Amino acid sequence: MLDVRFVRKNLDQVREALANRQMKLDLDEFSRLDETRRSLLTEVEALKTERNASSGEVAKLKRAGQDASHLMERLSAISEQIKALDEGARKADEESEAFLYSIPNVPHATTPVGKDENDNPVMRTVGDKPDFGFTPKEHWEIGQNLGTLDFDRAAKLTGARFAVLWGDLAKLERALAAFMLDMHTGQHGYTEVSTPYIVNSDSLRGTGQLPKFAEDLFKLDFKDFYLIPTAEVPVTNLHRDETLEEADLPRAYCAYTPCFRSEAGSYGKDTKGLIRQHQFDKVELVRFCRPEDSYEQLELLTNHAEEVLKRLKLPYRVIALCTGDLGFSSAKTYDIEVWLPGQNAYREISSCSNFEDFQARRAGIRFKPKGGKSQLAHTLNGSALAVGRTMVAILENCQQADGSVVIPEALVPYMGGQTVLSPK
Repeated sequence: MLDVRFVRKNLDQVREALANRQMKLDLDEFSRLDETRRSLLTEVEALKTERNASSGEVAKLKRAGQDASHLMERLSAISEQIKALDEGARKADEESEAFLYSIPNVPHATTPVGKDENDNPVMRTVGDKPDFGFTPKEHWEIGQNLGTLDFDRAAKLTGARFAVLWGDLAKLERALAAFMLDMHTGQHGYTEVSTPYIVNSDSLRGTGQLPKFAEDLFKLDFKDFYLIPTAEVPVTNLHRDETLEEADLPRAYCAYTPCFRSEAGSYGKDTKGLIRQHQFDKVELVRFCRPEDSYEQLELLTNHAEEVLKRLKLPYRVIALCTGDLGFSSAKTYDIEVWLPGQNAYREISSCSNFEDFQARRAGIRFKPKGGKSQLAHTLNGSALAVGRTMVAILENCQQADGSVVIPEALVPYMGGQTVLSPK
């Protein structure tokens, strides 16, 4: 959430940011609500001042044995006015706050201006695409030929956009998660955390999923509970309404969790395979830092996510999201896209974002500099990586002509020495 004082004083900048994001939002309505709220509060304060003065005058008259009934009638009228104005101010405050929650973050100056994903510049390309002597297959065909990827039984159990993994592929999923967690905790300095997979609405509001993206969430009917769309939500909210010590920053956490998304608005997209599932696993990185450090921290976090692909020897590229493709809460985002030869395309496998103080203001996450007043922290997060999409990349990039798949060398110890996935 943006600071109301910032929006009030920088309406033209916020309008420009909305235009660059290809978003339409009537900021004049915000100004009207804000002015109404401030006018009502000013009127209430004036009436309270009058009430205090009149109360003192009533006391004087009573001490002097004089009639104070006319002032007491006025006091009663003032109290009724204050009550009505307070209710109006409360409603205006709620409407103003709801409007603030609908305003996205202002993109950082280094975020490229553009309309959509076609305007995202490529920052770097890493690794060589495999050169096959045959036409590469897509991952779902490879997995089904291996006898390890089962969509039919998943549909029987639940429905579309779910998968059952058998044998070696289930083992590979577990190996990937362990490999990623060991790298980030052992070499990149992250603290591993295990959190609930169900959160309340306050947590989702804190990271920006609510109220705007309610339709993307799975809500449990019987309580104020939601299945997490990403570990970003519980991990960021670990410090909700807390004040951290500056000496403890930056803080870096990683978590391996399932993620649940309704995929609203994605009808007809990626209906085959593991790319767009309702349930998938992910290793998430979350960092908390001082404002002056956050863009250095974004580069660091992105490098940590890239390192997973480098160790697995999977070709990829890094793009900077333009303003028209930028996430609601983000000020700047890098997407990492892995090469999928079966699809002959790069596909997103990680997003690494700096939210600046946008989430921290919503969630009340602060830090206290030594000898100074507390201030809002900056929060960052990134997938490192989406496990299912990493499996997709391994199946497609490491496939062989006979239908087998070579396991990346870095994963062999996590696979108990197994080097190849072979058709059963």
